[in-house]
Amino acid sequence: MWTAFGGLVVLALLADLVLMRHGGPHRVTFKEALGWSVGWVAVAVAFGGWLWWYVSQQSGPDAGQRIALEYFTGYLIEKSLAVDNIFVFLMLFTYFAVPEEQRQKVLVIGVLGAIVLRAIMIFAGALLLAKFHWILYVFGAFLLLTGVKMLWAAGKEPDLENNPLLRWLTGHVPLTRGYVGSKLSVIENGKRLYTPLFIVIVMIGITDLIFAVDSIPAIFAITEDPFVVLTSNVFAVLGLRAMFFLLAGMADRFHLLPYGLAVVLIFIGAKMLAVDLFKIPVLVSLAVVATIIGFTVVLSLLRPQRSTPAA
Repeated sequence: MWTAFGGLVVLALLADLVLMRHGGPHRVTFKEALGWSVGWVAVAVAFGGWLWWYVSQQSGPDAGQRIALEYFTGYLIEKSLAVDNIFVFLMLFTYFAVPEEQRQKVLVIGVLGAIVLRAIMIFAGALLLAKFHWILYVFGAFLLLTGVKMLWAAGKEPDLENNPLLRWLTGHVPLTRGYVGSKLSVIENGKRLYTPLFIVIVMIGITDLIFAVDSIPAIFAITEDPFVVLTSNVFAVLGLRAMFFLLAGMADRFHLLPYGLAVVLIFIGAKMLAVDLFKIPVLVSLAVVATIIGFTVVLSLLRPQRSTPAA
């Protein structure tokens, strides 16, 4: 199973890097992004089907159904939380006026960084859970507080101008006045200067880390199997780049989604805190998460965000 998953991920990354970047840096069209997004979802669903069949053959149909449901529930949660990543990426790209043709490079590095960070954190989390059951309560409390904080912050525009990390980076890293193609740094008058693209990539990496801290505990509420946790995470992240270009122009249409994601985190956190009192079936968790996300998406489309009138 690990070999099949590893081989599929390598092939998927090669296809993404080679085929989607065919023709060099360019502006990704909606049609191109839609095709890739559908393709990534199809790959994830096909892997879930194969996982169902394989485990059923090895351990019986009940085990196959349980593992498959855990995988698809985890995938849906991580895919939904990945949308929040996209909103942050779009905000960073807009703030730094990243050229359209350079956004692919940033997202490639962001996806690779997310996969590496999540793999490390998943194995560390699995090791901790195997030795200390009470870590589940820590994860649950963390998700509950994160959900409440996200619910409070939903609808408010993040203030990048006063972000302490960004202010420190721009104040201590010698920068060029503008972009220099796809370069991250250049030598001018014997001194190394970094381009704004370097700052964007650093901020994307930090964003990946922050979202991994939120999302990894969420999937451990569904299953403690490292294989299911990792595969659902990786397949959700693999399509992040295509999904960004698909949703970049429609971010305002899903203005209520952050509220739904906050409620999902609160539900999962409460589920983890009550794990020793009663266990919510995976199918019920999947239905709850799908209903919350679907409801906020539909409600966003039915009740468009009102634009603020100019002063």
